[in-house]
Amino acid sequence: VVLHSKRLHITRAAIEAGSARSAQKAQVLEHQAFEQVALLTAEPLQAGQYYTLSIQYFANLSESFHGFYKSTYRTQEGELRVLAATQFEPTAARMAFPCFDEPAFKARFSITIRREPKHLALSNMPIVKSVTITPWLVEDHFDTTVKMSTYLVAFIVSDFKSISKITGHGVKISVYTVPDKINQAHYALDAAVKLLDFYEDYFSIPYPLPKQDLAAIPDFQSGAMENWGLTTYRESALLYDPEKSSASSKLWVTMVIAHELAHQWFGNLVTMEWWDDLWLNEGFAMFMEFVSVSVTHPELRVEDYFLRRCFDAIEVDSLNSSHPISTPVEDPAQILEMFDNVSYKKGSCILNMLRDYLTADVLKAGLVQYLQKYSYQNTKNEDLWNIMTNASIPYSLMFFNFICPTVGSDKNELQGDGFCRTQQSSSNAHWTKGETLDVRAMMDTWTLQKGFPLVTVTVRGKNVHLQQERYMKGVNSPSSTGYLWHIPLTYITSKSDTVQRFLMTTKADVIILPEEVEWVKFNVDMNGYYIVHYEDDGWDRLINLLKENHTVISSNDRASLINNIFQLVSIKKLSISKAFDLTLYLKHERQIMPVLQGMNELIPIYRLLERRDMDGTAKQLKEYIINLFKDLIDKQSWSDEGSASERLLRDSLLLFACVHRYQPCVDKAKGYFTEWQKSNGTLSLPADVKTAVYAVGAQTSEGWDFLLSKYRLHLFDVERENIELALSLSRSKDKLQWLMDQGLRGDIVRTQDLPHIIVFVAKTPSGCHLAWTFLKENWEKVVEKFELGSNSIANIVTGLTSRYSTRSQLAQVKEFFSSLEEKSARLRCVQQAIETIEDNIQWMDRNFEEVKTWLQNNQL
Repeated sequence: VVLHSKRLHITRAAIEAGSARSAQKAQVLEHQAFEQVALLTAEPLQAGQYYTLSIQYFANLSESFHGFYKSTYRTQEGELRVLAATQFEPTAARMAFPCFDEPAFKARFSITIRREPKHLALSNMPIVKSVTITPWLVEDHFDTTVKMSTYLVAFIVSDFKSISKITGHGVKISVYTVPDKINQAHYALDAAVKLLDFYEDYFSIPYPLPKQDLAAIPDFQSGAMENWGLTTYRESALLYDPEKSSASSKLWVTMVIAHELAHQWFGNLVTMEWWDDLWLNEGFAMFMEFVSVSVTHPELRVEDYFLRRCFDAIEVDSLNSSHPISTPVEDPAQILEMFDNVSYKKGSCILNMLRDYLTADVLKAGLVQYLQKYSYQNTKNEDLWNIMTNASIPYSLMFFNFICPTVGSDKNELQGDGFCRTQQSSSNAHWTKGETLDVRAMMDTWTLQKGFPLVTVTVRGKNVHLQQERYMKGVNSPSSTGYLWHIPLTYITSKSDTVQRFLMTTKADVIILPEEVEWVKFNVDMNGYYIVHYEDDGWDRLINLLKENHTVISSNDRASLINNIFQLVSIKKLSISKAFDLTLYLKHERQIMPVLQGMNELIPIYRLLERRDMDGTAKQLKEYIINLFKDLIDKQSWSDEGSASERLLRDSLLLFACVHRYQPCVDKAKGYFTEWQKSNGTLSLPADVKTAVYAVGAQTSEGWDFLLSKYRLHLFDVERENIELALSLSRSKDKLQWLMDQGLRGDIVRTQDLPHIIVFVAKTPSGCHLAWTFLKENWEKVVEKFELGSNSIANIVTGLTSRYSTRSQLAQVKEFFSSLEEKSARLRCVQQAIETIEDNIQWMDRNFEEVKTWLQNNQL
């Protein structure tokens, strides 16, 4: 019998046949490289026979963030307390007990834990009995779980406190946290109750366990984990203080809880067969966050942020080192690498595209059928698409009859290929052949090949010529022939704001409009995962439209135009001047998505220029960006009033203005910081302006030290990340070095926060070289803590190098990674970093002079 086992010391193993009364001792062989043990018996084991294995072993609590690991925290009085918690996904259950540690081996688990009376033990199921063994030892017996994968098993031994409520469907929900922070658990409890009730109704499948615990763990590597019945979170993803927490913190907490609770169905009830289809868990949970939160918490307006995720996915997916959503993986490091923007964000974006294509009702019907059919089982990509195809059959026939009423009337022309080209006034009208929609054929093009399409649109009179190709950045990008997508195109025109739809399944096609138009905008609201290039004067017409009356199209449409035009500059389809021409309209923009997208395109360009600013061009660009948003910045009140979107926008704008030394912002922030310092940190600052205030305060040595003294106090925990950002903006190299060293040590700065501290430091002019040296010198330690292949390592590597744009920096990065052992050198994030630097070098060579000229001619 071959089982998984990692760092476990097995002292004895025995195997007992079903009917036999005597157990025979088994010899234990270990294969450390494969993280496996083999139990050998004297007699051969028979297939089809029942055996009971008993294994005695011991192990130490893990010192990293995975397996059964140790976490600590300090009480308000400063006393250090220890707890133990688990994080098994993807391959760390084998660090806690020998098991068949693969998702397809589902089993029921009966767990018993011995603890001191002062502690409390939690697991997936409720406790059925507690037995006092000695005055100093209690044994808790937990109810047997439902059938589930090993990576979902969880247990915690701690002194946490909790608060509870019962949902409308009778499930007991509790939030657990260290005792001093229990007053920050109420928001999460209410959100979890609403969300679990929503999912039970939406999926028409009852949540199968009697309870759902949400526990905030002081040391936690990722955001959260969906263990069935005992979800675990990093503290900032679960705790919310109405007095001190910002609007972005509220949004984040709500979304993370929605994500983990969606997993109770997608992932826990129905699990992917192997890690190559991880997106079936993660893409869905990320997509369902938006579906659920928009209903349960409409005031958060989550639809304002969905696009940002698709832009993040496009960023990675435009590189040759990207991978298909569904990708073969073998070893633990490759499995960990699947937990990336492609599985999560691209996964959720293509599901959103499918919902827009099939309609929300058809998608929901298909998801419910999928979950019902495969409950307690494992699935592959195609299982989902086959069910979706069946769910959409009645629907496609209905639309076919609806679309071709009378061939030859002036509004319809039947082309030779059997397609109906029509201008239906119904927003649901789809163009389809008379057969059923083959969802699998369509979606395979999105999940089995990497990258995404670029659709080129050329308008000639009433004819709109379309062409698709793979969008790809890169110096020596391989040919993209052989790539073809089934693209659900949508468009609106200057003559009609009714969304028209057309499924493009060939390299090139033509749409015939009923009349000539001034402009056409494809990919309405960017519901599709593709970008669009408008040939000839197509872009000029859209730029003109934005200049004259930008609100004619939606804010998502505006954000997507900003994103697409800069993407097209990267592949030489457009000049940088054209992209900058489009940004001029932003002076009048007031909506969060386009404003933030404008900043997301322009600030990285400023950072590239800033790194090697010979002639003041960077300064000019910074002034241009500030002038673009100056009216909006000046209009911000330094308070917490307004809707969630307004508050989030204020947070971003003021931080940007203050960090880039816009004087009115700096003066205001300085005033607040001085008052706050005088009050010894007791003055209550508006939550959404704190980051800007701290960032300015940290610029002086005295202010930095004061912030650090507050950071060390337990009270400021909800603000840890704001203060970390501010501390890492210091111009003092000694302070920055100290901050990273502490993050590695883990007592003042928690090691879980080290990845983003390194990236923050790397983004500052004084810290860019320091952060790189720090990573090189501490690579082994960082990998030991965060695990090779993990998202944390990927974020450090790509975040640290994302603004490198010189040949010497490229050479240094290549040299360092090729000096490491093969496993590290082969990491996908290393390939991504190298490709990005090459792309930055090319970008600078091509566009620097033109940016300089454009800025001289366009002073705002």
